[in-house]
Amino acid sequence: MTPELTVLTLAALLQVVQYAVYAVPANLELGTGYTMSARDREPSKPLSDRTARLGRAMDNHFEGLILFTIACVVITLAGKSFWFTTTCAFTYLGARVLYIPAYALGWRPWRSYIWAIGFLATLLMLITALL
Repeated sequence: MTPELTVLTLAALLQVVQYAVYAVPANLELGTGYTMSARDREPSKPLSDRTARLGRAMDNHFEGLILFTIACVVITLAGKSFWFTTTCAFTYLGARVLYIPAYALGWRPWRSYIWAIGFLATLLMLITALL
């Protein structure tokens, strides 16, 4: 397995962790009556700011994983894995790990900078795959 695919697997496991980090407080705040329902209506009370941010951070990682997955698979299938793409992959993962507390704790503007680093790392992988 290439290092990029290893990092992709770690990123997927991070997504599982993010889901748990969001789901536990969301269930505690909204109650299982709502979270186990069909959710045809809005909850009777809103999530706390931090829990809502954790949910948005999780959703953002789902979106980021799409491009990162493409980058890792293309790099691997094209046989383009080398130190630069491995560094980019680990940079993406590090940025995603930092993004969770940055979003949850409202680090502005640092959250956006951290996101941009992860996005740039993915973009550089995609460009490298074409060279």
